[in-house]
Amino acid sequence: MKILWGITIAVSLIFLIQTVATFLGADADGSLDGGADFDVDGIPDDPSFADVHSSGMNLLTFRNFINFLLGFGWSAVLLTNIPWGWRMVISVAIGCGLVALVMYLFKWLSHMQQSGNINVYRSAAGCTGTTYLTIPGARAGEGKVQITIGGAVREYGAVTDGDTLPTGTRIRVVEVVDPNTLLVEEVNTLIV
Repeated sequence: MKILWGITIAVSLIFLIQTVATFLGADADGSLDGGADFDVDGIPDDPSFADVHSSGMNLLTFRNFINFLLGFGWSAVLLTNIPWGWRMVISVAIGCGLVALVMYLFKWLSHMQQSGNINVYRSAAGCTGTTYLTIPGARAGEGKVQITIGGAVREYGAVTDGDTLPTGTRIRVVEVVDPNTLLVEEVNTLIV
């Protein structure tokens, strides 16, 4: 029992440190899968390891090892009225169940993240806005526009094929020239 108590308390402290580090953003989950990379390209040489890493759901990680020992240790320590053999079977089952629960939780949480980046090629065409800095006519130079994409105001460089567009002119995006530059025209000149 002293060994079980020692393991349980040590694992509980490591779990507490991991939890605090996760919430502070210092989470670095090591892998114990033994995947070897003998060259410097960063891709494991064995294709079976690449599939495990790309799934994002690694079973053999330090975090899962700690979670298993946490569930196993506390259940083995607290189930004192059960015979030793059954206590170990139940403790292993609880440890495995805790690992499965935490893996499911992290998988569920990973689906809730988003990058915050906007794909300007898909989102900008057809958006309206105003000129922020004068845009010289006939693509003679670049000005700036502010457009609304997905409810957020964004600023991009802009060119126009028409006449010069002074600051404050209502515009519509015709085409995306590159990720930082838009081709625009005055809203009044559009034929609908």
